[in-house]
Order: sequence, then C-alpha cells, then structure tokens
Amino acid sequence: MKLRPAFHVNGFLVLLSWLVLTLFFGGAAALGYVAAAKGGNVPALVAAIAATVVVVVLALLATGLVIVNPNEAKVVQFFGRYIGSVSEPGFFSVVPLTDRKSISLRVRNFETQKLKVNDADGNPVEIAAVVVYRVVDSFKAAFAVDDYEEYVETQSEAAVRHLATTHPYDAHDAERTSLRDGAEVAEELTVELRDRTEMAGIEVLEARITHLAYAPEIAQAMLVRQQAAQVVAARTRIVEGAVGMVSLALDRLTEQGVVELDEERRAAMVSNLLVVLCGDRATQPVVNAGTLYS
Repeated sequence: MKLRPAFHVNGFLVLLSWLVLTLFFGGAAALGYVAAAKGGNVPALVAAIAATVVVVVLALLATGLVIVNPNEAKVVQFFGRYIGSVSEPGFFSVVPLTDRKSISLRVRNFETQKLKVNDADGNPVEIAAVVVYRVVDSFKAAFAVDDYEEYVETQSEAAVRHLATTHPYDAHDAERTSLRDGAEVAEELTVELRDRTEMAGIEVLEARITHLAYAPEIAQAMLVRQQAAQVVAARTRIVEGAVGMVSLALDRLTEQGVVELDEERRAAMVSNLLVVLCGDRATQPVVNAGTLYS
C-alpha cells in the first residue's frame, strides 16, 4: 500500500450545513413528539422518529471534522483500514468515524550520544553525530515502523558505529579517507542513513560528525604520536629547504668565482651551512684564523 490523499472537503461548509440541518431536523423532531403526545398523531410520531434518526446521522457526520496544522499530516483510518492522508493545512471534513493520527512533517535534529568504538586501525575513539531529517511519507512513518523517531535514533547510532569501524582516525596513507575528512565522511554518513531510513518514509537532509576524539585511555599516547609526526614532517621540510639553499649557495659561489673550493672545503662548507640552517637553536659564530690543512 502506498501513500494516497484521503477524501476531504472544506470543513467550514460542512460545519455550517451541519448546524442548519441539525437545528431544522432537531426542531422538527421536537414538534413531532409534542404533537404525538397531545393528540396521539401517529404520522407526527413517525416523522419525529425519522427526524431524530437524521439528527443522529448528522451527529455522526460531525466526527469527521479535523484541523490540519502547517507542516503536519493526518493519517486517516476507517476501522483499521488506511484510507489516505491529509497534508494540506486547514479545516476539513473527512470520512466520519475515522481515526486520525498526526505526523509532523517539520525538519528535525537528532544528536547521537558519544559512542565509544574502535576505528579501522583498532584504536578506541569517541564519536558523535547530528542528523537532520524530516518525514516525507506519512503512511510509511505511521505503519512501516513502530516509532519512526526511535527508528531514526537507532539507525543513526548504528550508521555512526559502522562509519567509525571502516575508517581510521588518522589516515597515514593519502589514498585512505580518515574520520577527520569532514566533507567526505559527512557525505558517506548521509548516504548510508538515507538508505537505512527510506523504508520508514524518512528523508535524511544532512548528517555530520560533531564530536571525534581518541578514548581517554590512549589519548595521551596518541597526542605524543601526533606531535612526533608533526616534528618529523617539519624537520623534513626544513632539511629539504636547507639542502636547496646550500646547493644554491655553492652554485652561486662557483658561477661568480668568489672562491675556489676543493672537495674537502666544499664538504666543510656544506656541513657548516646545514648545521646553521637545520639547527633548532641559535648558532654561535666561530672565526677560523687558520686553515683546514694546518
């Protein structure tokens, strides 16, 4: 069974007609009962009974009046049978003696709890996400699952756990996607949640990681590891730049004929320049008054 619009008409017209007919037939029934009681008029009694039946029918028709708020849908059931949904805001009259269930169509936010799970490298991490969703199929939201809000919460936590186990916290390989790659991870999480919640009539608009950290028991060790990695990366960049500067200095000295250096003097100059350029402390100049061969 699919979502379909329920039969509904303008509620104000129905209410006005109901009031007029109720007053007319109610008055007719009262007059008929009075006439029958005074003179034993059988036709008047029959007419009064008929008018009473009409009033009862009109009272039953009044049970079909319903108010639909903006961004809300009413799922209409007639003795357990789904007959349609009304999602247009306003005052309407639907089939009498029906049960109407309200389903909110508003955009909602849900934030998962901080979940502790092992990432793809086996490191325990804490992760949480926020999910933005809305109901697009009121029939599925009402009948495909017991509670669509609880269903979204459960599926969101399951999707976040699955995401954490398939990606590392830090990707040391450029070809791997880590949990810290916000845009890619958010897109993957959104797509997975859309697949999981489609059967419940839910559209996931966005899903994004809001909290990501190593578990407390390994946080300090991982911090030291990250600092060491940053130091190595910085040193590598410094050495690359220093080698380029030394090569440039030697080439310029040779091209301009400032000084002629043999292999031993070149090696000494390279060593001195690298010490100056790569050292993490300020160097102290030393004046060499002799020669390398003295």
